[in-house]
Amino acid sequence: MRILIHGINYAPELTGIGKYTGEMAEWLAAQGHDVHVLTALPYYPEWEIHPDYKNRGWFTENRNGVNVHRMPLYVPKEVTSLKRILHEFSFLASTIPFWIKALFSKKFDVLFCIAPPFHLSSFPWLYKSLRKTVWINHIQDLQVDAAKDLGMIKNKTFLDIMFGLERFFLKRGTRVSTISEGMHNKIVNKGITPDKILFFPNWVDSTVVFPLSQEHSLRREMGFTSKDKIVLYSGNLGEKQGLDAIIRAAATFKDDHSIKFVICGSGGGKDKLVQQAAESLLSNVFFFPLQPYEKLAALLAMADVHLVLQKASAADLVMPSKLTGILAAGGCALITATEGTTLYDVVHQFQMGILVQPEQDQALQDGIRIALFNDTAMYRQNARNYAQQYLEKEQILRNFEQDANRLAFYQK
Repeated sequence: MRILIHGINYAPELTGIGKYTGEMAEWLAAQGHDVHVLTALPYYPEWEIHPDYKNRGWFTENRNGVNVHRMPLYVPKEVTSLKRILHEFSFLASTIPFWIKALFSKKFDVLFCIAPPFHLSSFPWLYKSLRKTVWINHIQDLQVDAAKDLGMIKNKTFLDIMFGLERFFLKRGTRVSTISEGMHNKIVNKGITPDKILFFPNWVDSTVVFPLSQEHSLRREMGFTSKDKIVLYSGNLGEKQGLDAIIRAAATFKDDHSIKFVICGSGGGKDKLVQQAAESLLSNVFFFPLQPYEKLAALLAMADVHLVLQKASAADLVMPSKLTGILAAGGCALITATEGTTLYDVVHQFQMGILVQPEQDQALQDGIRIALFNDTAMYRQNARNYAQQYLEKEQILRNFEQDANRLAFYQK
């Protein structure tokens, strides 16, 4: 197949959607498909163009057999709702020359368009209409719902317009794919029939991320000892998780010098977290940059408990991608999730983590105590078993390839 993957994030970004898109594209190319990616210059999660890509305009590079078409875009230093909108529309505008050329070039058999941002579907919709190709609209986050529920956009008229556009694009795709049962149900509620929706969850390569002993972890490299009890948060330092709760939790444990809070990542909220820790005079909070993927297993192995935090309002709108790695590493996850959400239900059903209510400091602190001072072997073993049974990269991508092949065959 000749495949075009369209999304704002892509490798070499180490976390979030870009990581999964990069792995998917390279896997498809390795199967012999002609894979093209239309994406931005890498900037996430630091919200700064990566050094190797600064001062670059429109260009194409080949990464591990994938033809990657890079587009320039506006990246704000401080992320606000308005600046995020400008950021996303600047990328959309920069893709116009590519789409004009694509309309008169060899046809793509499959378009795979990744949201957020949801309005990237504008040109795939036009391309599908004119070239009669397969268009799969893949939903990683329900962006408009999240913007409303998190209070990022409050103007009702503007929200109504965005919801209308979102429904327009969802209904016109050949298929809609998404990563969780909760998002599946919300998409059905937007008027999409269940037979049009594909389940395409995020995955993990359990041959790369697997349980390691503390001796083979990054503890010593990062300056910690075997006697330390490490509470780890690794990933994007953004708005949806309510990460200032980590600083407040650290303050309650500051007199126990064996308990260390390690925050590993980048993002728009990092400076605020560093400032809060400094103002509270906390010597038990440590900040590190994101680690390369090949070190992920060793990073995760250093933790006694992994924090997976979300705001209650995020609910089924987002699924924390960091959880797949924690499960594959056999980690003990402390997860904030509301009862009745997909995240809560699956963790509870398979007993693969400790669940507490979101945005409740006391519940989070009690959960940390449970994880640090009780036997968590059951959670760890169940986590690894679940990852191997349900999250295997090879099986998930093979299933997607078969779905795409079938759709492309019947489109011809």
